[in-house]
Amino acid sequence: MTRHIISVRVENKFGVLARVAGLFSARGYNIDSLAVSSTEHEGISVMTIVVKGDNRILEQVKKQLNKLIDVIKVSDHSEQKSIQRELALVKLNCPGNRRGEILQLCELFGAEVADIAPKSLTISLNGDGEKIDRFLELSAPYGIKESMRTGLVSILKDKE
Repeated sequence: MTRHIISVRVENKFGVLARVAGLFSARGYNIDSLAVSSTEHEGISVMTIVVKGDNRILEQVKKQLNKLIDVIKVSDHSEQKSIQRELALVKLNCPGNRRGEILQLCELFGAEVADIAPKSLTISLNGDGEKIDRFLELSAPYGIKESMRTGLVSILKDKE
C-alpha cells in the first residue's frame, strides 16, 4: 500500500473535521496521522492527513473532498517535493548517574531538554518519523515513562 500525505485547506467551521475524516473512514481508510492547525489567513485551517491505501480509491476521496463546501484546496504532498516534520515529547527515567548519557543522546539527535525533574528528563525532538523512531529505540533502555507524538505536518517546497 502506498503512503499518502494529504493536505486539506478548509474554512475553520464546526463539523468540518468530522466530514473530512468521515470520507476516509467511509472508504475503509485508517488515518495514521492527523494534524490540524490555523494558517496565515484568519478563519482558514489546514489538515495534514497521512493514510496508506490504493491510489485509485484515494484519488476518488480527493475528488470528493474537493466537493465539500468548506474545503478550499486538496493536495497530495506525497506526489510533490515537501518539507515534513513531526514533534515528539519523551519523558525518560533519569537517575543522576545516567543523566550525562541521556544528554549526549539528545545532543546527537538535536533534541532539547524540555523539563528536568529529580528522577526524569522530558525531551523535545522534531524531525522526520524515522529520526524520532530511532531516538525512541535508543532511549528505550533508560526507561520511557511516557511519550507523545504530533501528527505529521507538511509544507510544499517552492518551485525553483
